[in-house]
Amino acid sequence: MGHTDDILSNVQGQIAADDDVLAEARNRTNLVLEIALGFPGARRTFRSGSLAVHTFNDPVTDGDGGVVLDRRYYPSLGPDGGGDIPNGIVTEMCALLGPEVRKTYPNARCDTSKRGPKMLFGDPLKGQDPTVDLVVALDRRDADGLWIPHLEKKRWDASHPEYHVRLLNGEPESLRRLRRRVIRLLKAWNKQWTDPAFSSFHLSVLALLYVESGMSVGTALCTVFETAAKYLESGDNTKDPARVSPPIKLLLGRSVAVDRLQKAATNMARALDHDDDQQIVQNALNRVFRDYVDPPADDGLGSTVSGLRGVAGVGTALLGLRPSVQTVPTTRRAFGGPVPR
Repeated sequence: MGHTDDILSNVQGQIAADDDVLAEARNRTNLVLEIALGFPGARRTFRSGSLAVHTFNDPVTDGDGGVVLDRRYYPSLGPDGGGDIPNGIVTEMCALLGPEVRKTYPNARCDTSKRGPKMLFGDPLKGQDPTVDLVVALDRRDADGLWIPHLEKKRWDASHPEYHVRLLNGEPESLRRLRRRVIRLLKAWNKQWTDPAFSSFHLSVLALLYVESGMSVGTALCTVFETAAKYLESGDNTKDPARVSPPIKLLLGRSVAVDRLQKAATNMARALDHDDDQQIVQNALNRVFRDYVDPPADDGLGSTVSGLRGVAGVGTALLGLRPSVQTVPTTRRAFGGPVPR
């Protein structure tokens, strides 16, 4: 392992989710799915999202899953039925989930998100209180995938979350494990901005498209940044790998997203080109993972930043790093950085 992957391994350690909280999130998801399977006309349940594909970073915020209803039991629902919107059936599902979940978690309550019921538990573990988001879905009549709710727009959207999970959990094992590490790092990189440019699902699809067997973590990460930048710069949007949903939308303007990718690609390439020089590698990776990797100690600006890290309210814009209202983190664990308080 060279300096690049060594430092990236340190970043992975910083962002790793707590095993106990992950286990609790899985237990909560399993409980909600078990209850949902008792809903009249339920055919099957499924797990989805970061928990299902093992790409969660700290903190663990939620578990995702779905219940698929028998279309024959609900002939009026959805585009392939009588056209009824999903809002009513989601309300009925909440009426089942709330009381049943409270038998195990007395403070739980059922709310809704854009896609369906959202269970809140009111029972923190290690300062984290994972929720569970449930999709109430219908099989599509003459096409792959599911109809899933869009409660805000009172409609059903086509999606294929079950297939997405199968893709991301597919063989071979070595590629699956590599891809998971890259996705976690991509998520950490993306969330360093107050306004991320990519959804977590989008980053997972980019890793699915561009990470190949035999790559090192550093090479795989560089490849994703570089290839995605070129593709998005062309004006195209990343396609749904299931070819069921529309192309994946960026969360910010295209120029912003491409600029972030290009800068990350340039610095990842620099790190890899000088993989035997720890100072160059650390400097380059600090520019990619500024919240996790300190610049070398003899870097003038880096020394200034490190010296001010314990001073509350020091804006990074004042240090010439980027125009932002964010402050330099004071409690993070960074490669070569101070021990967290």
